[in-house]
This record gives sequence, C-alpha cells and structure tokens, in this order.
Amino acid sequence: MAEAQVVQVSHLLDERGIAPFHVKLIVWSLLIAFIDGYDIAAIALAAPHLLRAWHLTPRELGPVLAASLVGILFGSMLFGWIGDRYGRKTALIGSLVLCGLFTWVAAFSTNVGQMTWLRLLAGLGIGGVIPNMIALNIESAPRRSRGTLALIATGLVPIGGAIPGVVAATLVPQHGWPILFLIGGIAPLVIAAIAVPGMPESVKFMTIHEGQRAKLVALLGVLKPGFSAPDNASFVVEDEKQFPGFNPKYLFSEGLEVITPLLWLLFALNLMGYFFLLSWTPTLLTAAKLPPATAALTSASLQVGGTAGALILAGWLNRHRFFAIAILFALAVPVVGSIGYIGVNASKPTLLLASFLAGFCVLGIQSGINVAGALIYPTSLRANGSGWELGIGRIGSIVGPLLGSMFVTLPVPELYMWSAAPFLLGAVVCYAIYALNEARLRERPYLRQAQ
Repeated sequence: MAEAQVVQVSHLLDERGIAPFHVKLIVWSLLIAFIDGYDIAAIALAAPHLLRAWHLTPRELGPVLAASLVGILFGSMLFGWIGDRYGRKTALIGSLVLCGLFTWVAAFSTNVGQMTWLRLLAGLGIGGVIPNMIALNIESAPRRSRGTLALIATGLVPIGGAIPGVVAATLVPQHGWPILFLIGGIAPLVIAAIAVPGMPESVKFMTIHEGQRAKLVALLGVLKPGFSAPDNASFVVEDEKQFPGFNPKYLFSEGLEVITPLLWLLFALNLMGYFFLLSWTPTLLTAAKLPPATAALTSASLQVGGTAGALILAGWLNRHRFFAIAILFALAVPVVGSIGYIGVNASKPTLLLASFLAGFCVLGIQSGINVAGALIYPTSLRANGSGWELGIGRIGSIVGPLLGSMFVTLPVPELYMWSAAPFLLGAVVCYAIYALNEARLRERPYLRQAQ
C-alpha cells in the first residue's frame, strides 16, 4: 500500500504568497466590517434624537446604550464556538442575519423598553463578526502576512462606524432617527444573502475538518494552479498544535495561564474607554451647546481616525505586536483627555482633529489587540479564544457607557480627563503581556512560527 502523502498547508500558503483570493477576502471583510462598525455607532448617534422624541433624561438612556454591548458579550462567545465548530463562514452569515433582523425591527420602536431588548438581540449577532472575520483572514494567509491582512480587515470596521455620522447629519433631519436603523438592518441581510454562495471558508479550518476535504482541495487548486493530491493524502497545519473539541481550560494551556486573563483585562480597559467616547460624545457635545451636526461629525471623525490608525500602523503593529500597542495606549492618554476641553473652548476644526487623533490611537489599539490576541491561539481554538477575549472585554464596553450615565453631570472637560484613565492602566497591562509572551516563546520556540 502506498504511503499517504502529507500536504503541509501552512507551507503551501507561504510558498504561494498573496493571491487574488486574498483580495477577495479583503473585499468580503470590508463589507462585513461596514456592518459591524455601523451598527455600534448608530445607536449613539440616534441617542440625542431619542432623548427629545421620548422625553428622556440622559441617565434613562444608559440601558439602551449598554444593551447591544451586553448582547455582544454573549454573542462573541456563542459565535466563537460556532465558528470553531461549524466554520467561520457559517458563523459570519448567522451573525449578519441576527444583527440585520433586529436592527431593522428597532426602527419601529416606540419606547425605551422595546429599543433595549432589540439592541440586546442585535448585539448577539454583532458579537460574532470580529472573532470569525479575524480567524478567516489569519488562517488563509501566508505567515508573513497573517497579521497584516487581519489588521487591514479589522481596520476597516471604523469606516462603517463613520457612516452613521454622515446619515445623522444628512438624512435624519429629513427622515427622522428610524432611518439609521432601517439602513443598518437591511444592509446586513442583503450581504448575508450574497455571502451564502460567494464567501470563502478559512483554509486552515477546512484543513482540520475532514468533512471539508473536497472544498479544501478545490480552494488549494485556486490558490496554487496545477495543485493535485492523491485520494489518500493527509492535510495538516504543521506549525500549530491543535486541540480536540473545545474546553475553556485550553485557553490557559501552553504558557497562557497568566496571559489569557491579562488579555481579557486589556480588552476590557480599551473597550471601556472607547465605548464611553462612542456612546456619549454626541450627547455630551450637544449638551455643551454644540450643534447636533457638529457632534455627529465629531463621532464620524473618531471612526475615520480609527481606520487611518489601523491601516497606517498595520506593518508596525504586525512586527511589534504588544510592544507597539503599549506605546499606543500611552499616547491615547493625553489625546483622549483633551477632547472635552477642546470641545468647549476651541474651534470646530480643532475638535475634529482631536477626535481623529483619539480614534487613530484608540481604534488602532483595538485592531492591534484583536489580531495579536487571536494569533496567540491555534486554528482549533482561534475563534473561541478571540470570542472570549472580546466577550469578557465587553464588560468594559458595558461599564464605560454606564459610568458615563452616572457621572454625566460633571463638567465635560473633567469627564473626558477621567475617561483617559483606562488607557493609562492599559499601557501597563499591555507591556506586561508583551514581556510574558516573549518569555513564553523563549521557553517554547516551536510556538513562534505559528505567531
């Protein structure tokens, strides 16, 4: 009997390099990233209009702003498991359908209770997007480009977050706040329908699941024209240690006993600061007597800055990972702390610049930890590991807006100074992760190639 041929898939991807297939992945990531960014920002920009339409106080709006974040907390873990069990593509399509359906229904809400529940259910879907989108890109790329492609994919999310700012400034005055949710609901449903026949699956996910063998062979033939393998060939991801099934204890193995919980804390700190900015900036600046259109454009500037940060810094973040992210955390402290003072005392262009720079740092950080955190884990755990990071981290995203509602009576400049505190602590935690991971890789050099 002929000996079975072993096909090393990581080596094959490295040998082929970047191909048109990867461009296709980035296009799909762009479409999906738009949805993720749009949905999260839409409720913040609808908030000032809901206050007036439903005669609410800012404190009463806190649960609405936090509801989708609670959904994301559980959705990240749920769809992380679905992604590792049934595939990145299946998880992404399910996420889009769930998000789109309940966002569309939210356009017809008539009170705070309805909106809160609908935002929570939509958040379950949104939670599955980032873990699986990152895994899809990392697991289909050559080694030198794994981090860069994933950083580009996540860096596109803030572009979607900028779109509601434009909608709020141009369409809401004519059509009212529901237009934000009608657009945010219909778009993901359309993209999900197109994704069923058009979106590819992760190369390495198919490699470690025998039921995906035929699709894997076909895709490898596209990536490497002329590729063929015998019927008895064995496909392996040779540079990773896989785990059977999923057990949370796997997230603490291979030297990750301390790194995994520190990663959860790091995500919580950055998301706490970011979601305070995202959720309360339009309302606080409007309360500070700035025109609603200026507040909306400030929010859009934050998102555009985030895209610029992720894309401009992609190469640097890919090379230096947690060390580079620690530097960004430190830079975010004075930038974020200055927004309130500038909003009250400076000109509109200066405010937009400050918001742009805050997004550059804070969303650059988020893109960086999304990817660096996912690369810590092997293919069999990646969506789960990333999902738990984002899920536990969402506790910070819930706390941020709720703390804002508790201290909203503080002067705006003082409130923004306090909002910079999570980034200061994040710089310390991130450097600790960098040092611990370097020590881990020195003890286990076989892991370095996988990262």
